[in-house]
Amino acid sequence: MGSVKEYFSNLGSGIASLVKGMQVTGKEFVTPKITEEYPDNRDNLPVADRFRAILTLKYDDQGDHKCIACGTCERVCPNNTISLDIKTVETWDGKKKKKLDKYHYDLGSCTFCQLCVTNCPTDALEFSNDFEQALYTRSKLVKLLNYLPEKPEPQPTPEQIEKMKAEKEAKIVAAKAAAEAKKAAAAGAAATPAAPAAQVPAADDAAAKALAAAKGDPEKEAKIRAALEKAAALKAKREAEKNAGAAN
Repeated sequence: MGSVKEYFSNLGSGIASLVKGMQVTGKEFVTPKITEEYPDNRDNLPVADRFRAILTLKYDDQGDHKCIACGTCERVCPNNTISLDIKTVETWDGKKKKKLDKYHYDLGSCTFCQLCVTNCPTDALEFSNDFEQALYTRSKLVKLLNYLPEKPEPQPTPEQIEKMKAEKEAKIVAAKAAAEAKKAAAAGAAATPAAPAAQVPAADDAAAKALAAAKGDPEKEAKIRAALEKAAALKAKREAEKNAGAAN
């Protein structure tokens, strides 16, 4: 008799549990659906702005990036995710500078710590929130971030070319004047008081161009004028000696 009573008791509790579960299921039939229809809605899928998906190199509207190939991101990366190929180029004025050749980034080993972004001195890097990065081949996770072709070095303007030529001529004039003054000093020539800097005329067109190129740079202009003063003093001394010899 006890077993029959227990049977119906268990049957009643089972039916009650079933009814309770069906109530929850019945409510879901009339509840508004919030299921994401991915990937059909990928164009307007809400993704947090702070979500870090993949490292990217910032390009502006002209297709230029701000990476200076300093290697800071490569050094601070904790697991060698970043690898830079750097080359040395020569600019139009004869100077050499480092330039980015290839920027390798391994998405498969990235920890998304963002140390590369926060330590970049030129703000050239950022993490995008494009989360669709799944691939079937692991080797394809190695990305080349500077995917756009590198632009050639800018060519100098006519004003820059003229300024560079004038600076070279100024250096040549100053070197010649210094060499002549050194030679005169070695020969034991007495120093002749030089005229004030404002009264020393330019010796020739090269000297005039040199002074014009150094305009705005007091230190460079003073050196050129000092060299011209020495050259003028040496020339005056030689003419005096020549005149004295002719008088004798």
